[in-house]
Amino acid sequence: MNKNSPSTYKEAGVDIEAGNRFVQMIKPLVKATSRPEVLTDIGGFGGLFSLHADKYEKPTLVASTDGVGTKLKLAFMMDKHDTVGIDLVAMCVNDIVVQGAEPLFFLDYLATGKLAPEKAVEIVKGISAGCVQAGCALIGGETAEMPGFYAEGEYDLAGFTVGVVDNSKIIDGSSITVGDQIIGIASNGLHSNGYSLARKVFFEKMGLQLDARLDGVDLPLGEALLAPTRIYVKTILNLLRDFNIKGMAHITGGGITENVPRVLPRHCRAVIEGNSWPKPALFEALRTGGDIEQAEMYRTFNYGIGMVLIVPAEETDDIMVRLSGLKETAYIIGEVIKSGAEAGDVELR
Repeated sequence: MNKNSPSTYKEAGVDIEAGNRFVQMIKPLVKATSRPEVLTDIGGFGGLFSLHADKYEKPTLVASTDGVGTKLKLAFMMDKHDTVGIDLVAMCVNDIVVQGAEPLFFLDYLATGKLAPEKAVEIVKGISAGCVQAGCALIGGETAEMPGFYAEGEYDLAGFTVGVVDNSKIIDGSSITVGDQIIGIASNGLHSNGYSLARKVFFEKMGLQLDARLDGVDLPLGEALLAPTRIYVKTILNLLRDFNIKGMAHITGGGITENVPRVLPRHCRAVIEGNSWPKPALFEALRTGGDIEQAEMYRTFNYGIGMVLIVPAEETDDIMVRLSGLKETAYIIGEVIKSGAEAGDVELR
């Protein structure tokens, strides 16, 4: 740049025209997620959503925000960006459905050093697909182009969702009692947690490549690791129409060990029977290849269980039948017993 020539934002690394082109490219993807309550198209200062409060006795809004974490490194390594948006939506909406909330709308934040519109569209394809799976509308977002802030070709993602539940139907675990049964709904991989350790084990300690084939794993390693997080919203909302789900835990960072106690009342212990579900081959390859202790597996990864339900014993069989009808793989993985501990805790057997 000539020192005497006028400076421009584009010369500094921010291409407004590329940003405008990107917005036009994603409009069909955003429209695919629309609900009747959405009052605006993208491009405004804020997204408008009409809450039909008359459908509820006492509507309560539930909000969550999250990211994808270092799973993004896998997307960079594979140059595949159309599924991490699903992960982003899943990490947010699964966290509010466990409180009984129906996700209403979603917003995203994409930050990168230099905006590549075609790559960004691939990311939004995933966000759109995730919103469709969850039944929520993508009503806005922010795309930040920040020269010099990120490594070339890399980006970060964050998401935010709002849902609604009738105050009387909030699920907070307070009614959980001794004798309740614990159901685990299967995950389809690591989801979006534990990737720092997984990458260290598979690529550094074991020296594997992205196309490596592991015993019992259907996909090449890279594809298996990049499989998008399951979105459980429609399954859970279906169950809530007919069953008394006392508590739920989305099994994310901290695994079963750290997440189940978050919904347990005082003096209740969740006894988890470790042999009650088959451990997926990807996790077992990770455990043996990394010489990871079993307790660490339960604390770091979902270990094959992406969502935990705590339900009355008398409803367990009917819930399992319903889950099977919904094409879910589920297991009865434990029960609630009395504990001398002040706070709820987990015992792995």
